[in-house]
Amino acid sequence: MSDFDYDVLVIGAGPGGYVAAIRAAQLGLKTACAESRETLGGTCLNVGCIPSKAMLHASEYFDAAANGAMAKMGVEVTPKLNLEAMHGQRKDAVKQLTGGIEFLFKKNKVTWFKGRAAFEDAHTVKVGDETVTAKNVVIATGSSVTELKGVEVDNDKGVVVDSTGALELAAVPKKMVVIGGGVIGLELGSVWRRLGAEVTVVEFLDQLLPGMDGDVRKEAAKIFKKQGMELRLSTKVTGCTVKGKKATLTLEPADGGESEALEADCVLVSIGRRPNTEGLGLDAIGLETNRRGQIETDHDFRTKVDGVWAIGDVIPGPMLAHKAEDEGIAVAENIAGQTGIVNHAVIPSVVYTWPEIAGVGLTEEQAKEKAQETGVKVGKFPMLANSRAKTNHEPEGFVKVIADAETDRVLGVWCIASVAGTMIAQAAQAMEFGATSEDIAYTCHAHPTHSEAIKEAAMAVTGKPIHI
Repeated sequence: MSDFDYDVLVIGAGPGGYVAAIRAAQLGLKTACAESRETLGGTCLNVGCIPSKAMLHASEYFDAAANGAMAKMGVEVTPKLNLEAMHGQRKDAVKQLTGGIEFLFKKNKVTWFKGRAAFEDAHTVKVGDETVTAKNVVIATGSSVTELKGVEVDNDKGVVVDSTGALELAAVPKKMVVIGGGVIGLELGSVWRRLGAEVTVVEFLDQLLPGMDGDVRKEAAKIFKKQGMELRLSTKVTGCTVKGKKATLTLEPADGGESEALEADCVLVSIGRRPNTEGLGLDAIGLETNRRGQIETDHDFRTKVDGVWAIGDVIPGPMLAHKAEDEGIAVAENIAGQTGIVNHAVIPSVVYTWPEIAGVGLTEEQAKEKAQETGVKVGKFPMLANSRAKTNHEPEGFVKVIADAETDRVLGVWCIASVAGTMIAQAAQAMEFGATSEDIAYTCHAHPTHSEAIKEAAMAVTGKPIHI
């Protein structure tokens, strides 16, 4: 008989947590999962990745009809926005997917403890009013939005909101200010711009999308400006006052200067996320966080406390659902005595705007820094020259392949295209197998597809693209 109630207890049922729980159960381990939400799936499925994509997709249809893009293809319509119905299809998608995870828990015999969890010791966790013991405990509590000093979020009022509140707006604001030029702010800002809002993006840095390739960042700014977004770069927000249904922001140049006021019907605060480690009782087991609030682990996702593991947004690395999922599988396999590995050098990132923006591996700037002795080769191919993009009236964007000048091994791939998020999977898989640009260039790609642009960009690394 085991001395513990469970072999594995996972704290958190987001993409990392629920995947870890299911995989552990598949491997024959008696598994439970603690989750305080009424539904499974964490931020991603409930108020993040999934509902935002539902709104992005629906708003793209509305925008295509409203801006005349459909008329150019012979489809003449006069769109009428039914925001309630648009929200309805978003909620339905969330309900189906969160319900699907609950079904998978039952199918794999994963026990769901509903409530907030806190350690009493390394193998004993209080979940609500229950006490659960486990040989192994996996911390997968995800992250929450980062607060901005001087700007108080109140989602119920709908004037100053975070990403959760931005999904629930009951009406299209006339003027929206997005604080933060990162992925989430640009995606949600895009939704409301398409539906009729005047959108201004305020970013502290001198470019959008920190961490992405320099060419991508510059091109993205051009595209968003063309779409009607006003970009206020190198600008900081120092305060916000709300009066009735209006908010007034105080702005200053990032490096100092005179302040100015900016009024809006809705302000979206989107300056990043922070790990959810508070309230877990980490002090009870002698586990500390680093200065960013993250839990440090080894490459197997073990913490310094025996039997306690951590994955996803609570550990260092990009806060991405698919990273957490891969780590969830790996940690379960490691607990089961197998070899679970995640190659953190090949984690794709995607911005689901229109067009989409995606990348994997090193930026050109990072590659040049890392390969100073050998140097790098870069190949680019514009989507304007891609036959499928041209046919679909999607001329914006490009694909960029970065390779080591000596070995030709691919170091990074970046693209802006309508289906960049799907295209980047090919690049990630190629890099996982250590592909050279020549390997991609000489792989036959179906015609006509957007992915041919990856082939052409790889050919451009050695100066021999066909269609430019």
